[in-house]
Amino acid sequence: MNQKAIRFNQPDPDAVPAEIAALGEIISTFPYPEQKQLSDCYHKIVKYSQRRIEILNMLTDSLAQMRLDSKFLLFDLDMTREERDQAIAQLEEREW
Repeated sequence: MNQKAIRFNQPDPDAVPAEIAALGEIISTFPYPEQKQLSDCYHKIVKYSQRRIEILNMLTDSLAQMRLDSKFLLFDLDMTREERDQAIAQLEEREW
């Protein structure tokens, strides 16, 4: 159960964008020396693209967690204010 649950419809980090996949197909039609040279660059681009998607997914999760945390903090703040107001009201009743 160590797998991280995906909260949103996020792209698969291992998926390659269609444009990059099309570029790979075009590179595969080149003659060997050019294909080898371009293939190395292509694999770097794929790796960078996948890493960018991973980072975007982490950012999305972090923002969602931050929003949730801020809602809890606002709730706690409201409850603390209510408790303070009730305590002040009780003290004022005792003074009379």
